[in-house]
Amino acid sequence: MSGAPQVTREALLAQLRSAVGAAHVLTSDQATRRFRKGHRTGEGPVLAVVRPGTLLEQWKVLQAAVAAGRIVIMQAANTGLTGGSTPDGAGYDREIVLINTLRITGVQVIQRGAQVVCLPGATLDRLEQTLAPLGREPHSVIGSSCIGASVLGGICNNSGGALVRRGPAYTELALYARVKDDGTLELVNHLGIALGSSPEEILTRLQDGRYTEADVASDPQRAASDTRYADDVRAVDEDTPARFNADPSRLFEASGSAGKLCLFAVRLDTFPKEPSTVFYIGSNAPDDLTAVRRHLLTALPRLPIAGEYIHRTAYDIGEKYGKDTFLLIDRFGTARVPAAFALKSRVDGFLERLGLRGVTDHLLQAFTNLLPRHLPARMGEWRQRYEHHLLVRVSNDTADATRAFLTQHFGNSPTGGWFECDAEEGRKAFLHRFAIAGAAIRYRAVHRAAVEDIVALDVALRRNDRAWVETLPDDVERDTVHKLYYGHFFCHVFHQDYIVKKGVDPLAMEHRMWQLLDARRAEYPAEHNVGHLYVAKPALAGFYKALDPTNTFNPGIGHTPRGRGWQECNHASGGWPKGYSENA
Repeated sequence: MSGAPQVTREALLAQLRSAVGAAHVLTSDQATRRFRKGHRTGEGPVLAVVRPGTLLEQWKVLQAAVAAGRIVIMQAANTGLTGGSTPDGAGYDREIVLINTLRITGVQVIQRGAQVVCLPGATLDRLEQTLAPLGREPHSVIGSSCIGASVLGGICNNSGGALVRRGPAYTELALYARVKDDGTLELVNHLGIALGSSPEEILTRLQDGRYTEADVASDPQRAASDTRYADDVRAVDEDTPARFNADPSRLFEASGSAGKLCLFAVRLDTFPKEPSTVFYIGSNAPDDLTAVRRHLLTALPRLPIAGEYIHRTAYDIGEKYGKDTFLLIDRFGTARVPAAFALKSRVDGFLERLGLRGVTDHLLQAFTNLLPRHLPARMGEWRQRYEHHLLVRVSNDTADATRAFLTQHFGNSPTGGWFECDAEEGRKAFLHRFAIAGAAIRYRAVHRAAVEDIVALDVALRRNDRAWVETLPDDVERDTVHKLYYGHFFCHVFHQDYIVKKGVDPLAMEHRMWQLLDARRAEYPAEHNVGHLYVAKPALAGFYKALDPTNTFNPGIGHTPRGRGWQECNHASGGWPKGYSENA
């Protein structure tokens, strides 16, 4: 596409206001801040943030932005950790229209609860609440839902999640718009639901739920979840990771698209909710946890439900700096968390304009420090005894076999031990694990004088890798204040947060970490997608270009070019990934 019609900023804004109403077209720095600033990283200017309230309004906004030759960034909850749903600086060759879809809520239950259709603003928390009365669950529970993550965001990023049997978020059934190589916009209905022919009819009927079960087709050639992951994760002797974002076999249209399409709906499988038992394991010998992982993945008649790892340092930082998140969820549930984050963002924005950065974090931290300890006593005892912690949740039909193995393996072990959690201990143990994920951000906020930044990696180790405990070179070790290790142990996916000392270049440290991971033949990112932090590998960059040949959507993702038609523009981090050909 050599160029687009020249539509002035004022003319485009008028079209956008006509489509959604003036109240939902935001242009001021203050009003757009929480949309154009990432949850952990990423920020940049936008022409406007537009918040459509229906699928048809979303289509009209998209039509206007594409016809005007502007960049489109799609965003839902803005909870990503790699800056993939916000602008990244100002180094673009076109203005950006950021479309936030959270007003378009909706979860439609089909196939007697075995499947759902989720609209762009559907959150994991809302999906979980919708399915609970049916005795079923979504792909992910508690983790990302804590901060209000969207269902479609998980699909776009092939998000992994903690549930061992379910693998990355994945579907081959989606309704989306793409910009073809001639610059024209088309709506593609691969939901497997007969909704009509024109975009207006399709989108309106879907929004209103005006279809019947007879309109819903069952196509054995198109999956609504990752049906092979259970076999992959059991293969503990394979010399490759079980899952990672750039895995070509798990890139399909919407799945893994990272904002290179405009999604309107996805169709997903749901899963039976099962009674379960939680075991809490501690050890000072990593080989103990390796033995547990290998046995429970290969010897049980059914896979464990979840297996979450926490290193002692991550336990400590999470206990202190994730305490308010823990207590908020514990007392009020996950449904209140997105509103709390939004309120904090607005207050932060107001105070920052007064030159008061980090005030809310200091106040929240000071308040929670005064509150009594919130974690169960036995967890505290295990923290004193052991460096490595593993939380294992199994369905009750495999609890006896798990209990027997742990009894046999640990016996009178000098290195490790375990206990069986009651319901309250099990719930709080897993909640603590997920509160850890944001603890490094709070630590950075209240220790600005000593902390430069956070280097946050999510890493997929090889399934047969027994040396999973990282040992850093001295020149890297001395540049860190703390190292937080936690993750999805049975999947061998680890989150590694390095709190970097003041004066140290975090980008240089991250690139050094990449070299170390390459030497270990690990894959990264494992489940948060490349965003603007990681380099998209050739297969992933090629997938992006095939989806979006004009580079209209989310340009620059994965350090790819930001210019129209995948041309370079003046930005230091843009460019083709190593080994990638423009003609791929």
